[in-house]
Amino acid sequence: MLIIGIAGGTGSGKTSVARAILEQLGAQSVALISQDAYYQDHSDLPFERRQQLNYDHPDSFDNDLLREHVTTLRQGGSIEMPIYDFKTHNRSAQTIHVPARPVIILEGIHVLVDPELRALLDIKVFVDTDPDVRVLRRIRRDIEERGRSIESVYDQYLSTVKPMHDAFIEPSKRFADLIIPEGGQNQIAIALLTTRVSQFLSENN
Repeated sequence: MLIIGIAGGTGSGKTSVARAILEQLGAQSVALISQDAYYQDHSDLPFERRQQLNYDHPDSFDNDLLREHVTTLRQGGSIEMPIYDFKTHNRSAQTIHVPARPVIILEGIHVLVDPELRALLDIKVFVDTDPDVRVLRRIRRDIEERGRSIESVYDQYLSTVKPMHDAFIEPSKRFADLIIPEGGQNQIAIALLTTRVSQFLSENN
């Protein structure tokens, strides 16, 4: 089994890179896991309090469960991946069944930050995109997909997103085996990575 970790700042295009590989190689060969699904469960807190939490710090993720799930997949088992509702800032009661596949792609902002999680990765990728592009993508996504106001996106970016990016995400770039500028727009880098994964699948078929 080959486990690929794809990290990068918010709006960098890491999800686009992961989906491009999945589309080219097929769901029978590749399973995609999003770190976003593993935000801590805060069902015990009221909505107003959940709104105030720092969701950009590494501790906002349930990495114990994430590492357990990645290990289970590596051993050939299947998992029930959580579903996170960004509109309510809470984990859903539903899950997504994910069977083991020859290639597992794990994408998320802090995938390369946690040493124990990083140790489970065979290929470590960092998607490096200009901050101006990232913040514009985040504004559009949060308003259109997550029901946020422009004011809330602005406040969150200045209070937690940018400081946490500078403190944790950007420094994690040094752990990457491959740095992809401009994310999903970089077709050459995606083709090179896909070729490497295809070679692994051919050798282990």
